[in-house]
Amino acid sequence: METLARSVTSILAVLCMLPNASAFAQSSVSLYGQADVFAAATKEPSAANAWVEGGGGMSTSYWGVKGFEDLGGDARALFTLESFFQPQNGAAGRYPGDVFFARNAYVGIESSYGTFTAGRQTTDMFVATILFNPFADSFTFSPIVLQTYLGEGGQGLVGDTGWSNAVAFHSPLFNGLTGGAMYAFGNAAGDAGLHKWDAQLLYFHGPFSATVDYQYVNYSAVAGDIGSALPGVPGLQSQSTVQFAATYDFKVVKLYAQYLHVQDHVEPGGFGVSTGQAGASIPLGSGTVLASYAYSKRSGSSGVRRRTWAVGYDLPLSKHTDVYAAYLSDSLTGQSTGNTAGIGIRVKF
Repeated sequence: METLARSVTSILAVLCMLPNASAFAQSSVSLYGQADVFAAATKEPSAANAWVEGGGGMSTSYWGVKGFEDLGGDARALFTLESFFQPQNGAAGRYPGDVFFARNAYVGIESSYGTFTAGRQTTDMFVATILFNPFADSFTFSPIVLQTYLGEGGQGLVGDTGWSNAVAFHSPLFNGLTGGAMYAFGNAAGDAGLHKWDAQLLYFHGPFSATVDYQYVNYSAVAGDIGSALPGVPGLQSQSTVQFAATYDFKVVKLYAQYLHVQDHVEPGGFGVSTGQAGASIPLGSGTVLASYAYSKRSGSSGVRRRTWAVGYDLPLSKHTDVYAAYLSDSLTGQSTGNTAGIGIRVKF
């Protein structure tokens, strides 16, 4: 945590030394984030039992600095710098070798015509995935996040939840409808054809919301590395994914539904993975009961199937602090069932 504290202090010190812009335009800088720690008994499919303490049971821990400066009219410049960390041991990043500002690191211009940003950015596909399931961005207890971003047996999306070297545009809200698109460069000489892009539509109207997203990638972290992006999928050249999702809030229960189809383009041939998720959040007492079930099936001769379900209870203690308990079961073709049972606390600031 000393390294994290020194990093935060250094960044704030640099910001404080910048020329005072208040004489020219209104500006603002804020520090924020969340810390989530949980303890659990866990067993990966076909693995042994383990007792663990981890960071990010319900949400991945991170801290961030963001700000804006008015440019006149209705336009303003903005920036965001967000870094993941592991509160259980004080390490920076989500795993060894993670880039420092892995969550977001971008600058942009915002106006009534929309928002344009450039830098490392969270993908629209990931945002849609966490908006339309009751466990949101939990990599420990959300069945759909587990299957989509921690796929096994040739399942799952290529690449991270954030893209580097990316430019994005998101439209303003029109009668509940907003759209966005992102393009990420391969940033390698002679590899101009290696890129990632996505497009998204989001609709919010009263208790109903829905989305449709499309994502295409032909590299994972760096240009030319897609052949090793998914274990067990030799010859992988590119991947395309489409997602449809919706929620409806009946007040006594909020229902969630998602469908994803991932198509892996392999030389020769290819295969697809179809995934469905159904979930619910139910107010109970001072907290909320969470439940979700996800099912995936891979096409082709292997026909790998994965069934994952989870139940949990989230209890707010204050405006910024909640505690939770959850259980997840994970079953994959040809492997013994895995499971995780844990409790945790999350503090936002």
